[in-house]
Amino acid sequence: MSDAALPADPVALTRRWLERAVIGLNLCPFAKAVMVKDQVRFVVSDATTAEALLEDLAAELLHLRDTPAEVTDTTLLIHPQVLGDFLDYNDFLGIAEALVAEFDLEGVLQVASFHPHYRFDGTADDDIANYTNRSPFPTLHLLREDSVSRAVDAYPDPDVIVERNVRTLDRLGHEGWRELFADTASDATALTPHPQAE
Repeated sequence: MSDAALPADPVALTRRWLERAVIGLNLCPFAKAVMVKDQVRFVVSDATTAEALLEDLAAELLHLRDTPAEVTDTTLLIHPQVLGDFLDYNDFLGIAEALVAEFDLEGVLQVASFHPHYRFDGTADDDIANYTNRSPFPTLHLLREDSVSRAVDAYPDPDVIVERNVRTLDRLGHEGWRELFADTASDATALTPHPQAE
């Protein structure tokens, strides 16, 4: 599938999700600072296979390793055309972690996960809590361990973030979530899941 066949601009939708949901709802209290400083790298992979995505992930891990944090603190590797099935995506995370270890980057970089069909273990598919990790497209989030540690140390009580996020989304509800993105109906879906990639 060519870029022209994608349902919408993946970077624009991901940026909008970050601004309105992740930062707007304060789901991640650490995200605003790196966005304001323009230290978030957005990369769209044209991979259509897990193998090709792994190559892109390798390149981005090395890029982040070799780039000063003040230039790029974190990277979002968006991959609209592969791992649209959440179980396949979840399996790939183990491969991603193995790659981090292979590059001797454990304790330096980590890979976090966002997906349009994200589902926490033991939850129903439509459980609003799952939306804390639901992004417009399957996305691998590359983070610096040092940055994560500094942000956690600076936060009064980081252990309550997950519980607070669930309460926030419980209050918002599914309709409130949709309304966050209602002004851009042309992008259809507004974070309802896109058709699954093979």
